[in-house]
Amino acid sequence: MRSQVPRCLSALVTLGATLLSALTPAHAQVNLAGGWGFRFHEDYSDRWPGPRAGDYMGLPINDAARMAADSWNPALITMPERQCIPHPSDYGTRSPANLVWWNEVDPGTQRIIAWKFRLSWMSPERTIWMDGRPHPPENTRHTRQGFSTGKWVGDTLVTWTTHLKLGYIKRNGVPRSDRATFSEHWMRNGPYLTLATIVYDPVYLTVPHISTQTFVQDDTLQRLARPCYPTIEVPREKGLVPTTLPWANPDLKELALETGLPLSVVRGGTDMTYPEFIMTLSTLPGTPPAAR
Repeated sequence: MRSQVPRCLSALVTLGATLLSALTPAHAQVNLAGGWGFRFHEDYSDRWPGPRAGDYMGLPINDAARMAADSWNPALITMPERQCIPHPSDYGTRSPANLVWWNEVDPGTQRIIAWKFRLSWMSPERTIWMDGRPHPPENTRHTRQGFSTGKWVGDTLVTWTTHLKLGYIKRNGVPRSDRATFSEHWMRNGPYLTLATIVYDPVYLTVPHISTQTFVQDDTLQRLARPCYPTIEVPREKGLVPTTLPWANPDLKELALETGLPLSVVRGGTDMTYPEFIMTLSTLPGTPPAAR
């Protein structure tokens, strides 16, 4: 009996330490719960009014992506069946929308098993699983929000998202394929929440595409649903779908003509994603002095 007492005490100490560890969050974890208001200090004209037709500057896209974007017609989004489609998850956080975060806790261990947030525009909701579960098989259903897992790296929440439906990188038709994946780095600094998103697309991108945006804490925001009700915005004949042939799109040269930039610059490409491109830009014919 005497020999069993130390064993029992040892077991109790081990159990107590385990429970304490389960109830105590990791030191590096940051609380993301609450409301976060969008800000447009970066890329205002692109994110709020919307990008111009044919503006692919700074995007590492290939010819297939250009062809798809050149064929895009902005009147498509006025069709009733397209008006209430939410943004894909890799673009939604870049759109004019607030965020509200909350977590899901395991009732037994009180550990956070998932972080969730909802966007104010069209109310799409994402779940970021934090319990170590694997991503589903490749042929599992793809959705606009995809399947996301996350982990803390220091005080940064790093996520990985797969199983995406066909989406877009810009709201002017630049496509993102259903084979794409993306990572996120959520970084809180007091009342500021900065997000860096990296999209990997073997179909339309030649290198990963990186974007950043910042939110500001706003506890007045609530997790409310904002339903969308389609309506007839533009009367059309039944069955008519707005279309544009890529070689007949009259708007593709508009930005180049207004800014004086060479059309090759406006059309995007891998080279212009690097700082060294400014040296190339200064040698291109037709570049105005102000852009050199």
